[in-house]
Formats: sequence, structure tokens, C-alpha cells
Amino acid sequence: MGEQRTVYLDNQATTAVDPRVVEAMLPYFGEKFGNAASRSHSYGWDAEAAVEEAREKVAGVIGAQSREIVFTSGATESDNLAVKGVAAFYRDKGQHIVTVATEHRAVLDPCRVLDKGGQARVTALKPESTGLVSAGQVAEAIGPDTVLVSVMHANNEIGVIQPIGEIAELCRSRGVLFHSDAAQSFGKLPLDVSGGGPDLVSVSGHKTYGPKGIGALYVRGRDPRVRLEQQMDGGGHERGMRSGTLNVPAIVGLGRAAELAAAEMEAEGERIAGLRTLLLERLVTELDLIEVNGDLEHRLPGNLNVSFGYVEGESLLMALKDVAVSSGSACTSASLEPSYVLAAIGVDREMAHSSLRFGIGRFNSADDIEYAACRVTAEVKRLRRLSPLYEKASHRALEKAGTDDATRHRPL
Repeated sequence: MGEQRTVYLDNQATTAVDPRVVEAMLPYFGEKFGNAASRSHSYGWDAEAAVEEAREKVAGVIGAQSREIVFTSGATESDNLAVKGVAAFYRDKGQHIVTVATEHRAVLDPCRVLDKGGQARVTALKPESTGLVSAGQVAEAIGPDTVLVSVMHANNEIGVIQPIGEIAELCRSRGVLFHSDAAQSFGKLPLDVSGGGPDLVSVSGHKTYGPKGIGALYVRGRDPRVRLEQQMDGGGHERGMRSGTLNVPAIVGLGRAAELAAAEMEAEGERIAGLRTLLLERLVTELDLIEVNGDLEHRLPGNLNVSFGYVEGESLLMALKDVAVSSGSACTSASLEPSYVLAAIGVDREMAHSSLRFGIGRFNSADDIEYAACRVTAEVKRLRRLSPLYEKASHRALEKAGTDDATRHRPL
């Protein structure tokens, strides 16, 4: 009897480290073990050179200058440094921050802490049912004391891509700094800060086939020069913005991951988007009463968030032992409450509880998608057979839609 297959489709939670990244990192766990801050011998010089090379590679993905990249422990630290650092440095200019209700907790929680402590006044915009916010909404929220707008590039649960180019242009015209959490989009979507764009950008290694525990924050160096108050005191590393001995192996890994992503972004995006289309087609062909959450056009290539009517999401997850998916963000997966992201875009509680997030990535194949689709449809049908409410709802949907099967689903 063969070993049971398991298909990994949770690439918004984390990605596997690319073997090419591992290969680049290995020497820095061994013979190249120096501290990048040691300036008096070759071990330190070699480590510093590796860090600066990685800094250039990360900067190159978004059109930044290498000196504008600050290495952190991950996007959560980058978000905290951006939000708290701006709020503290520009406190005399104003205390108003504008963000979105569907942001990652790494942005929402620092904003909440600042608001609760009286260090900032926070406005969290409610997106449309598609998950999108507009530059017009941001414009209405900005006031004379607004110092920061924070809108993520692509949402970690529903994959929706926000119009950050338009928002950046608006913020620049109003003299307000703009931060974007690009943990999910870095190396997967084009982003160029050289001709505008956000003033601060958060990056995570483990969302881009790099190692965990490493990230970066882009901090615009001119026009305007962004200033931050450091949140970690120590040796004044990273131009005084982030003290602490640099994690050289992980930084090298992030640099290599960034280099690979930049080279393969277009082709990889097209292939992964094709796999997502295949998965969606299989689901809507086999199942009724399902809804796609979030805009399908403005979306990460590998993200698909679907609610299955009359199925309890946790029961479905438990049944899918051989398909690794999630019901929302990995950072809030211990909560029994439905996704706050889905709630913010108006998904009712029952449908929110029945949602699954599929994250398709670099190492997935068409065979993976076919297998996952078969398993999901089989388990949904099995669970629905146990629901006395499903049959009535299905009949009502058929009567309303007639015989046209395509109208039984949200337009795709």
C-alpha cells in the first residue's frame, strides 16, 4: 500500500523554501559565519558583503535604492516599525492614521495600541463587498492632522489587490506618508517605488520561498525623506532604525529569493493563475451554492477564497487531512470567530464559517489541483448529505435560477 498523498495549498500562510535559496544560505551557517558588524577582519567583511548584496537584490524587486532597505525579523516587525515609527517621529505634525478594516493584524494591532494609548487617532476604512477600497475613500478620510495611510498591496485572506498606485499619488499630493504591507505581493506582483508608489513597504521572506524569521522594510530616502523613531534600542544597526545582530544566513536567503522572484515573476504568475482557474472551474462545475469571496479580477494569481453553503468550515478542514488549506489567516487560526476580513466585506456569519482559503504556489502542479478539487467536492457533498437544510436550499436555488447551471453561482 502506497504512502498517502498530501497536497499543500496554503501558500498564503507560508511557502516552502526554494532549494536554490537553501543552497545560497548554507555557507553562512558554516565557514562564512562572521558577524556583519565586525569591521576588523575578513570574516566580518565577507558577512557584510553578503548582506549588502542581498540588500541590493531586495531593493531591485521594487525599484528602490539599496540604502533604503532595512532588514527586520519579518513583515510583522516591519509593519510595527513603519506604523509606530512614523507615529512617534511625526507626533508634532499630527496624530491621525488611516488604514483599512481588512488589513493584517500586524497593522491593525499596532494602530489599536496607539489609539488606546492616546498616541494616535485611527480611522479604519470599510471596503466594498469586493474587498477593494478606492483612493476616493482614502481622500475623504484624510484630514489636516493625518500623518500616515497604511493600505496593504494584496490581502492575505482574500487576495484582493488594492489600487496602491492611485492611493500613493493621492497621499503624495496631500503630504501624507503612505505605507503598504506587501508581504503577500512581494516578488509576485509588479511594484515600483522609484517613480512614486508607497513611502514604506513591508516585506516577508517566508511568503516568497525564502526562510522564516527574516523580512525588510523599504523606507524612502528622498522626495520625501521618511524619518522613523526606532522601536528597538541597542547597537544602532541598520542606520539606527533596527538594532540587533543581523541574521546573515536568512538575509542571504531573502536576497536569493528576491532574485529568483524577480526573474520568474511573469511566467510563474501566469502558470499559477491558470491553476487557480482550473480549481475554480472544477468547484463550480461540481458544486452549487458556493461563493467566491473578494474581487476575482484584482487578485493574487494563487489565491482563491470560497464559501461552501451548508457546510461547516471546521468540519470540512478536519475531513481534508490530505489537502493542506486554511479557513483564514494563519495568525488568527486559533480563534473560533469567523474571519474579520470576510465580516468586513459583508459575508454573513454562516458563509464566513464555511470558507476555505486555497493558496496555490510555485511547487504546485495541475495534478495537485485535480486531486484537491476531487477531495474537496467529495467531502462537501458528503457533509451536505448530513444537512437537512441543504436539500431545501438547493431546490430553492434551482427554482430561482431555472435550468441554467451557470446562474447558480456568483458571476465569475
